[in-house]
Amino acid sequence: MESYVIDKLEFYYPGKDIPALRSISISVPQGQFVTICGFSGCGKTTLLRQLKPALAPHGRMEGQIIFEGRPLSEHDQRLQSSRIGFVMQNPDSQIVTAKVWHELAFGLESLGYDNRDIQLRVAETASFFGIHNWFDRDVNELSGGHKQLLNLASIMAMQPGVLILDEPTSQLDPVAAERFLAAVHKINQELGVTVIMAEQRLENVLPISDRVIVMDGGAIIADGPPREVGMTLKNSGHGMYMAMPSPVMVYAEVDGAGLCPVTVREGRSWLDRKAAELNLKHLPPESPLTMRKHELSDSAVEISQAWFRYDQRSDDVIKDLSLTVHAGEFLAIAGGNGAGKSTALSLIAGLNRPNRGRVLLEGKNACEIPVQHRFDGLLGYLPQDPKMLFLEKTVKADLYCTLADRRLKPTDKEERIASVVSLCRLDNLLDMHPYDLSGGEQQRAGLAKVLLLKPRILLLDEPTKGMDAEFKHGFAQILKNIKVSGAAIIMVSHDIEFCARHADRCALFFNGGIAALDSPRAFFSGNSFYTTAASRMARHLLPEAITAEDIIKACGATVKKPVKPWTGDVDVAQKPKSAAGRPPEPAPALAPAPALRYPLPSGTMAAVIMILLAVPLTVLFGTYFLDDRRYYFISLLVALEMVVPFLLAFERRGPRPRELVIIAVLCAMTVAGRAAFYMLPQVKPVVALVVIAGVGLGGEAGFLVGALAALVSDCFFGQGPWTPWQMLCLGIIGFLAGFLFRKGLLPRRPLLLSIFGALAALLIYGGLMNPASVLIFQPQPTAEMFALAYIQGLPFDITHAAASAFFLLLISRPMLEKLERIKSKYGLLEP
Repeated sequence: MESYVIDKLEFYYPGKDIPALRSISISVPQGQFVTICGFSGCGKTTLLRQLKPALAPHGRMEGQIIFEGRPLSEHDQRLQSSRIGFVMQNPDSQIVTAKVWHELAFGLESLGYDNRDIQLRVAETASFFGIHNWFDRDVNELSGGHKQLLNLASIMAMQPGVLILDEPTSQLDPVAAERFLAAVHKINQELGVTVIMAEQRLENVLPISDRVIVMDGGAIIADGPPREVGMTLKNSGHGMYMAMPSPVMVYAEVDGAGLCPVTVREGRSWLDRKAAELNLKHLPPESPLTMRKHELSDSAVEISQAWFRYDQRSDDVIKDLSLTVHAGEFLAIAGGNGAGKSTALSLIAGLNRPNRGRVLLEGKNACEIPVQHRFDGLLGYLPQDPKMLFLEKTVKADLYCTLADRRLKPTDKEERIASVVSLCRLDNLLDMHPYDLSGGEQQRAGLAKVLLLKPRILLLDEPTKGMDAEFKHGFAQILKNIKVSGAAIIMVSHDIEFCARHADRCALFFNGGIAALDSPRAFFSGNSFYTTAASRMARHLLPEAITAEDIIKACGATVKKPVKPWTGDVDVAQKPKSAAGRPPEPAPALAPAPALRYPLPSGTMAAVIMILLAVPLTVLFGTYFLDDRRYYFISLLVALEMVVPFLLAFERRGPRPRELVIIAVLCAMTVAGRAAFYMLPQVKPVVALVVIAGVGLGGEAGFLVGALAALVSDCFFGQGPWTPWQMLCLGIIGFLAGFLFRKGLLPRRPLLLSIFGALAALLIYGGLMNPASVLIFQPQPTAEMFALAYIQGLPFDITHAAASAFFLLLISRPMLEKLERIKSKYGLLEP
């Protein structure tokens, strides 16, 4: 029986005419280990997420997916959750609890298992994965490898039939990655679980795979056993051939006979047989001048006896670190997760100051160099998560933003941008939002931003993470050009193969310091674990060989590049292409309401009756019949009545967790906004955020945000008989904003929204809270009391109205644009 049968699957992202997946038709038998590979952005992640509906991106899907004999859509959510396991790329992305043991039990608790079954499964799973030794530890104390292993174990505790993994080793060091893959292989072999994995680093994955699927442009271009796929890619001249394991590449280039080797063991046996036929040529030793040429140049980075800890109670992360990197040198730093590599880069960048010792950049103390000078031509820093660099809504706008403060001629700016766009292959990505790019595409966009400033010292933290093999070749050429210009490069990486091919020196970081530092050949040929597959394959015959190219040369052959190799090595002075040579278009103005008339959702009339009739009656009932002594009870009744219209509005499809999360986040922002300005009476962004929620998400959501924000914030500022009134006032404002917007009566323009917010604060909030103060505190109210309450409250109401208008002018446009993007991307809260 097949785990999956996919028939003519196509998928279109919102607003896209070109499919991300093109006519995918495959069958995956139960128990098979399938590896999916391809260039960045080829559709690997999109395909994997289609196989688990809870993670599927929003868009239009055509075709059919059959899971275990039935259409995937017909399986209930509980079965999908338990039978389909999914491990994401970032180990921190799916950890939800604080303790290891609780993380193992969390999925089972969510599925409703009783305590006895949970205890049994957790104990069994912890023993299987060797977690019992750190069973009681806090999750935040674990290394990246242990976190990813914990994610895998937590999923396997639910006993899935299929395990889907999206580049799970991309952030793990080589030892942790091998340990993780060994666990996945054990699951596949001993438990018979079907494994479908997307991966870029294929050296250790292909040897344990039954089948390899290669994707390009959203389509499948090769499908078969690893031995056959490698030769298919070579014969077709496809760039993904460069990602094949070293044994496959050596076999293909030497024109070997017999079965193509895939594993290191098979490669050794094949090489032994081949050595009897060929006279292997030993590689020439590295000359002293080549090994020490960097020492002839000036010092770019000098670290002297540096120590660093993040706080006084923690252990030292950097311990007595001393290192010198010269201009024109490329230093690659390897080491385990948590060894201190990224922290060392932060010290060089001046983002952290060493507790002892010093860090010099071109002879100057790094922390004493002003930030604007440090990152203006001196330093370039690509962090591990490139999302930290993105500020604008398109890649093109982000690139122009990087040069906005630089005193350059417009033509010079355009030439620089055109150059990096071509170098980093961003031509087809310029109009996309940076967050919509794949992991490898984000790395390229982040790299382009860094290169725009032409730094003399380039710091790279895991730059090849998510990069495909073809772009790695181009990336190496980029680094070579940077070195030639005299810049120093320091790269932290788990990509051993890339470091061995292209670095001038390699260092092993361990326990906060450098344990070894040497040229690539001397460094990797002496290691057993932090070394390349080629070195393990050939060290008994060719001790000096550390790359597949070395072995191929020793066999008397040459490496033939793909038919369509990297073409990004261009003259930086070339004229800009039209795609990148124009400044980005200004952000389109928010459309006026007359063009945005929406039909009111089902249940809205019931919501109107509930909000405008039932809730006020409940508040009055509490005021007169309960003598305001049960305001907690009244607040609860208002909250329950508030939920009813929300459920009615979404009863046809049911709100998804993502929708509830957005509403909860807006509630939290509203509460935080009230707390942040507590020292300024009536100057609060509360009404502004409630109006934005109503306009952006609909009247029911606006009422929810307003009423819940009043209830929760009063938990901090003091509950009282006024709480139900505040819930009513803010709820009505949020509901009315959404109602008027959907009817086309409230344009979504900052100025008009500000006017509405001011009137709402003055007439609705002030108009109800002023008489409420009389009803709450006066047993026998009179008309004079009400008039006096309005007169006394008028200055406060005017201040509140002005503050609400100000905050709406300030934040309405960016927040509504973000809400529209979220709704479009995830298909949430659509009319």
